[in-house]
Amino acid sequence: IEDVAAWIATWSGRAPPAINRPLVAIFAANHGAVRHGISPRRVAATANEVELCAAGGAAINQVCIANDLGLKVFDLALDIPTGDITEEAALDERGCAATMAFGMEAVAGGADLLCLGDLGVGNSTIAAALCAALFGGKGTDWVGPGSGADAAMMARKAEVVDRALAFHGSGLGDPLEALRRVGGREFAAICGAILAARMEKIPVLLDGFVATAAAAVLHAASPGTLDHCLLAGLSPEPGHAKAAERLGLRPLLDFCISHGEGVGAALAAGIVKAAALTSSGMAMAVRL
Repeated sequence: IEDVAAWIATWSGRAPPAINRPLVAIFAANHGAVRHGISPRRVAATANEVELCAAGGAAINQVCIANDLGLKVFDLALDIPTGDITEEAALDERGCAATMAFGMEAVAGGADLLCLGDLGVGNSTIAAALCAALFGGKGTDWVGPGSGADAAMMARKAEVVDRALAFHGSGLGDPLEALRRVGGREFAAICGAILAARMEKIPVLLDGFVATAAAAVLHAASPGTLDHCLLAGLSPEPGHAKAAERLGLRPLLDFCISHGEGVGAALAAGIVKAAALTSSGMAMAVRL
Protein backbone atom coordinates (compact mmCIF):
# COMPACT_ATOMS: atom_id res chain seq x y z
CA ILE A 1 0.00 0.00 0.00
CA GLU A 2 2.88 2.35 0.76
CA ASP A 3 4.31 1.82 -2.74
CA VAL A 4 0.95 2.52 -4.37
CA ALA A 5 0.51 5.67 -2.29
CA ALA A 6 3.99 6.85 -3.26
CA TRP A 7 3.18 6.20 -6.94
CA ILE A 8 0.02 8.30 -6.68
CA ALA A 9 1.87 11.13 -4.95
CA THR A 10 4.66 11.08 -7.53
CA TRP A 11 2.37 11.33 -10.52
CA SER A 12 -0.31 13.57 -9.08
CA GLY A 13 2.17 15.94 -7.48
CA ARG A 14 0.15 15.87 -4.25
CA ALA A 15 1.52 14.77 -0.91
CA PRO A 16 -0.20 13.26 0.88
CA PRO A 17 -1.86 11.68 -2.15
CA ALA A 18 -5.57 11.99 -2.89
CA ILE A 19 -7.96 10.49 -5.43
CA ASN A 20 -11.08 12.63 -5.84
CA ARG A 21 -12.13 12.16 -9.48
CA PRO A 22 -11.36 8.60 -10.60
CA LEU A 23 -12.59 7.69 -14.07
CA VAL A 24 -13.03 4.43 -15.96
CA ALA A 25 -12.75 5.02 -19.72
CA ILE A 26 -13.79 2.17 -22.00
CA PHE A 27 -13.11 2.28 -25.73
CA ALA A 28 -15.27 0.09 -27.98
CA ALA A 29 -14.44 -0.86 -31.57
CA ASN A 30 -14.93 -3.58 -34.17
CA HIS A 31 -12.44 -5.40 -36.39
CA GLY A 32 -12.53 -6.56 -40.00
CA ALA A 33 -10.50 -9.67 -39.18
CA VAL A 34 -13.50 -11.10 -37.32
CA ARG A 35 -14.75 -12.41 -40.67
CA HIS A 36 -12.16 -15.18 -40.38
CA GLY A 37 -14.04 -16.81 -37.50
CA ILE A 38 -11.76 -15.77 -34.66
CA SER A 39 -14.48 -15.28 -32.05
CA PRO A 40 -17.54 -17.27 -30.98
CA ARG A 41 -19.44 -13.99 -30.62
CA ARG A 42 -21.07 -12.02 -33.40
CA VAL A 43 -19.81 -8.52 -34.21
CA ALA A 44 -23.10 -7.06 -32.98
CA ALA A 45 -22.14 -8.10 -29.44
CA THR A 46 -19.85 -5.07 -29.14
CA ALA A 47 -22.72 -2.63 -29.67
CA ASN A 48 -24.92 -4.69 -27.35
CA GLU A 49 -22.32 -4.39 -24.59
CA VAL A 50 -22.04 -0.64 -25.12
CA GLU A 51 -25.83 -0.35 -24.82
CA LEU A 52 -25.79 -2.46 -21.66
CA CYS A 53 -23.20 -0.14 -20.12
CA ALA A 54 -25.30 2.88 -21.09
CA ALA A 55 -28.32 1.28 -19.41
CA GLY A 56 -26.35 0.64 -16.22
CA GLY A 57 -26.69 -3.12 -16.43
CA ALA A 58 -23.11 -4.25 -17.11
CA ALA A 59 -20.66 -5.60 -14.55
CA ILE A 60 -18.51 -2.49 -14.90
CA ASN A 61 -21.45 -0.30 -13.85
CA GLN A 62 -21.81 -2.21 -10.59
CA VAL A 63 -18.08 -2.08 -9.78
CA CYS A 64 -18.02 1.66 -10.51
CA ILE A 65 -20.93 2.18 -8.13
CA ALA A 66 -19.24 0.08 -5.45
CA ASN A 67 -15.96 2.00 -5.72
CA ASP A 68 -17.47 5.44 -6.49
CA LEU A 69 -15.87 5.76 -9.92
CA GLY A 70 -16.92 7.80 -12.92
CA LEU A 71 -17.55 5.89 -16.14
CA LYS A 72 -17.37 6.88 -19.80
CA VAL A 73 -17.85 4.47 -22.71
CA PHE A 74 -16.63 5.64 -26.12
CA ASP A 75 -18.16 4.21 -29.31
CA LEU A 76 -15.35 4.26 -31.89
CA ALA A 77 -17.33 3.91 -35.14
CA LEU A 78 -18.72 0.47 -34.33
CA ASP A 79 -20.58 0.37 -37.63
CA ILE A 80 -17.28 0.71 -39.54
CA PRO A 81 -14.94 -2.19 -38.64
CA THR A 82 -11.23 -1.67 -39.20
CA GLY A 83 -9.53 -3.16 -42.22
CA ASP A 84 -8.83 -6.89 -42.28
CA ILE A 85 -5.24 -7.00 -41.04
CA THR A 86 -4.45 -10.11 -43.10
CA GLU A 87 -4.76 -8.12 -46.33
CA GLU A 88 -4.73 -4.40 -45.50
CA ALA A 89 -3.89 -1.94 -42.75
CA ALA A 90 -6.36 -1.68 -39.90
CA LEU A 91 -6.36 2.12 -40.17
CA ASP A 92 -5.04 4.76 -42.53
CA GLU A 93 -2.61 7.37 -41.25
CA ARG A 94 -5.21 10.06 -40.68
CA GLY A 95 -7.64 7.67 -39.01
CA CYS A 96 -5.01 6.36 -36.61
CA ALA A 97 -3.86 9.85 -35.64
CA ALA A 98 -7.43 11.08 -35.22
CA THR A 99 -8.31 8.13 -32.99
CA MET A 100 -5.27 8.71 -30.80
CA ALA A 101 -6.35 12.35 -30.48
CA PHE A 102 -9.87 11.22 -29.60
CA GLY A 103 -8.43 9.01 -26.85
CA MET A 104 -6.63 12.00 -25.40
CA GLU A 105 -10.03 13.56 -24.71
CA ALA A 106 -10.69 10.84 -22.12
CA VAL A 107 -8.83 12.94 -19.56
CA ALA A 108 -10.52 16.22 -20.53
CA GLY A 109 -12.93 16.12 -17.60
CA GLY A 110 -10.22 16.54 -14.98
CA ALA A 111 -9.81 12.95 -13.77
CA ASP A 112 -7.08 12.29 -11.21
CA LEU A 113 -7.00 8.50 -11.74
CA LEU A 114 -7.64 6.98 -15.17
CA CYS A 115 -8.68 3.34 -15.57
CA LEU A 116 -8.47 2.13 -19.18
CA GLY A 117 -10.53 -0.73 -20.58
CA ASP A 118 -12.00 -1.94 -23.86
CA LEU A 119 -14.86 -3.65 -25.63
CA GLY A 120 -14.49 -5.35 -28.99
CA VAL A 121 -15.33 -8.73 -30.48
CA GLY A 122 -12.13 -10.41 -31.66
CA ASN A 123 -9.76 -7.88 -30.18
CA SER A 124 -7.73 -10.42 -28.21
CA THR A 125 -6.50 -11.71 -31.59
CA ILE A 126 -5.62 -8.16 -32.61
CA ALA A 127 -3.74 -7.72 -29.32
CA ALA A 128 -1.85 -10.93 -30.09
CA ALA A 129 -0.92 -9.66 -33.55
CA LEU A 130 0.27 -6.35 -32.15
CA CYS A 131 2.39 -8.05 -29.49
CA ALA A 132 3.88 -10.42 -32.07
CA ALA A 133 4.79 -7.40 -34.20
CA LEU A 134 6.38 -5.58 -31.25
CA PHE A 135 8.04 -8.43 -29.38
CA GLY A 136 8.50 -11.11 -32.03
CA GLY A 137 7.16 -14.63 -32.25
CA LYS A 138 4.34 -16.23 -34.18
CA GLY A 139 0.61 -16.55 -33.72
CA THR A 140 0.69 -19.59 -31.45
CA ASP A 141 3.02 -17.72 -29.09
CA TRP A 142 0.46 -15.00 -28.43
CA VAL A 143 -3.13 -16.10 -29.05
CA GLY A 144 -5.39 -17.47 -26.31
CA PRO A 145 -8.97 -18.62 -25.79
CA GLY A 146 -10.42 -15.11 -25.80
CA SER A 147 -14.15 -15.33 -25.14
CA GLY A 148 -14.27 -19.10 -25.49
CA ALA A 149 -12.41 -20.28 -28.59
CA ASP A 150 -12.15 -24.03 -29.20
CA ALA A 151 -9.08 -25.71 -30.71
CA ALA A 152 -10.15 -25.04 -34.30
CA MET A 153 -10.84 -21.40 -33.56
CA MET A 154 -7.51 -21.05 -31.75
CA ALA A 155 -5.82 -22.32 -34.91
CA ARG A 156 -7.67 -19.71 -36.99
CA LYS A 157 -6.65 -16.98 -34.56
CA ALA A 158 -2.99 -17.98 -34.84
CA GLU A 159 -3.29 -18.13 -38.63
CA VAL A 160 -4.73 -14.60 -38.76
CA VAL A 161 -1.78 -13.33 -36.72
CA ASP A 162 0.75 -15.11 -38.93
CA ARG A 163 -0.89 -13.91 -42.13
CA ALA A 164 -0.93 -10.34 -40.82
CA LEU A 165 2.75 -10.50 -39.89
CA ALA A 166 3.65 -11.88 -43.32
CA PHE A 167 1.52 -9.36 -45.21
CA HIS A 168 2.81 -6.26 -43.43
CA GLY A 169 6.40 -7.49 -43.11
CA SER A 170 8.99 -4.76 -42.66
CA GLY A 171 6.25 -2.17 -42.23
CA LEU A 172 5.89 -3.38 -38.65
CA GLY A 173 9.37 -2.20 -37.65
CA ASP A 174 8.08 1.14 -36.38
CA PRO A 175 5.84 0.79 -33.27
CA LEU A 176 3.33 3.44 -34.33
CA GLU A 177 3.17 1.96 -37.81
CA ALA A 178 2.54 -1.45 -36.23
CA LEU A 179 -0.34 0.12 -34.30
CA ARG A 180 -1.81 1.50 -37.51
CA ARG A 181 -1.35 -1.68 -39.52
CA VAL A 182 -2.31 -4.50 -37.14
CA GLY A 183 -3.96 -2.66 -34.23
CA GLY A 184 -7.39 -1.07 -34.07
CA ARG A 185 -9.32 1.96 -32.94
CA GLU A 186 -9.52 1.00 -29.26
CA PHE A 187 -5.76 0.39 -29.24
CA ALA A 188 -5.05 3.80 -30.79
CA ALA A 189 -7.46 5.54 -28.42
CA ILE A 190 -5.88 3.88 -25.38
CA CYS A 191 -2.44 4.99 -26.59
CA GLY A 192 -3.74 8.55 -26.81
CA ALA A 193 -5.29 8.38 -23.36
CA ILE A 194 -2.06 7.08 -21.83
CA LEU A 195 -0.04 9.88 -23.44
CA ALA A 196 -2.48 12.59 -22.37
CA ALA A 197 -2.54 11.24 -18.83
CA ARG A 198 1.24 11.37 -18.65
CA MET A 199 1.30 14.97 -19.86
CA GLU A 200 -1.30 15.92 -17.24
CA LYS A 201 0.35 13.83 -14.49
CA ILE A 202 -2.61 11.49 -14.05
CA PRO A 203 -1.89 7.96 -12.76
CA VAL A 204 -3.24 5.19 -15.01
CA LEU A 205 -4.52 1.67 -14.34
CA LEU A 206 -4.36 -0.69 -17.32
CA ASP A 207 -7.01 -3.37 -17.71
CA GLY A 208 -6.51 -6.52 -19.73
CA PHE A 209 -4.58 -7.72 -22.76
CA VAL A 210 -5.81 -4.99 -25.10
CA ALA A 211 -4.77 -2.08 -22.86
CA THR A 212 -1.43 -3.76 -22.20
CA ALA A 213 -0.80 -4.32 -25.91
CA ALA A 214 -1.62 -0.67 -26.59
CA ALA A 215 0.76 0.39 -23.82
CA ALA A 216 3.44 -1.80 -25.41
CA VAL A 217 3.33 0.40 -28.51
CA LEU A 218 4.29 3.45 -26.46
CA HIS A 219 6.97 1.55 -24.56
CA ALA A 220 8.50 0.36 -27.83
CA ALA A 221 8.48 3.91 -29.16
CA SER A 222 9.98 5.41 -25.99
CA PRO A 223 10.96 3.27 -22.98
CA GLY A 224 9.88 4.93 -19.74
CA THR A 225 6.64 6.24 -21.21
CA LEU A 226 4.65 3.93 -18.93
CA ASP A 227 6.10 5.02 -15.59
CA HIS A 228 2.73 6.52 -14.64
CA CYS A 229 0.92 3.22 -15.34
CA LEU A 230 0.14 0.22 -13.17
CA LEU A 231 -1.30 -3.07 -14.38
CA ALA A 232 -4.57 -3.89 -12.62
CA GLY A 233 -4.43 -7.66 -13.09
CA LEU A 234 -3.90 -10.46 -15.58
CA SER A 235 -6.48 -11.97 -17.90
CA PRO A 236 -6.54 -15.69 -18.83
CA GLU A 237 -4.86 -14.83 -22.15
CA PRO A 238 -1.33 -16.33 -22.07
CA GLY A 239 -0.13 -13.46 -24.23
CA HIS A 240 -1.15 -10.97 -21.56
CA ALA A 241 1.26 -12.38 -18.99
CA LYS A 242 4.04 -12.47 -21.59
CA ALA A 243 3.46 -8.85 -22.60
CA ALA A 244 3.30 -7.70 -18.98
CA GLU A 245 6.60 -9.42 -18.27
CA ARG A 246 8.25 -7.80 -21.28
CA LEU A 247 7.04 -4.40 -20.06
CA GLY A 248 8.08 -5.00 -16.46
CA LEU A 249 4.50 -4.57 -15.23
CA ARG A 250 3.44 -6.51 -12.14
CA PRO A 251 -0.31 -6.94 -11.60
CA LEU A 252 -1.79 -5.10 -8.65
CA LEU A 253 -4.44 -7.79 -8.16
CA ASP A 254 -3.19 -11.35 -7.79
CA PHE A 255 -6.12 -13.16 -9.37
CA CYS A 256 -7.23 -13.94 -12.90
CA ILE A 257 -9.75 -11.42 -14.26
CA SER A 258 -11.57 -12.74 -17.31
CA HIS A 259 -14.53 -10.39 -17.51
CA GLY A 260 -13.03 -7.56 -19.53
CA GLU A 261 -14.78 -4.19 -20.06
CA GLY A 262 -12.49 -2.47 -17.54
CA VAL A 263 -13.67 -4.52 -14.54
CA GLY A 264 -10.15 -5.40 -13.41
CA ALA A 265 -8.99 -1.78 -13.47
CA ALA A 266 -12.14 -0.66 -11.65
CA LEU A 267 -11.55 -3.26 -8.94
CA ALA A 268 -7.91 -2.19 -8.62
CA ALA A 269 -9.03 1.44 -8.37
CA GLY A 270 -10.60 0.56 -5.02
CA ILE A 271 -7.17 -0.46 -3.74
CA VAL A 272 -5.56 2.68 -5.15
CA LYS A 273 -8.18 4.88 -3.48
CA ALA A 274 -7.68 3.03 -0.20
CA ALA A 275 -3.91 3.48 -0.46
CA ALA A 276 -4.33 7.23 -0.93
CA LEU A 277 -6.75 7.51 2.00
CA THR A 278 -4.52 5.40 4.23
CA SER A 279 -1.51 7.56 3.47
CA SER A 280 -3.33 10.87 3.93
CA GLY A 281 -5.16 9.69 7.05
CA MET A 282 -2.00 8.44 8.71
CA ALA A 283 -0.16 11.65 7.80
CA MET A 284 -2.91 13.66 9.45
CA ALA A 285 -2.75 11.48 12.56
CA VAL A 286 1.01 12.02 12.80
CA ARG A 287 0.52 15.80 12.59
CA LEU A 288 -2.04 15.63 15.39
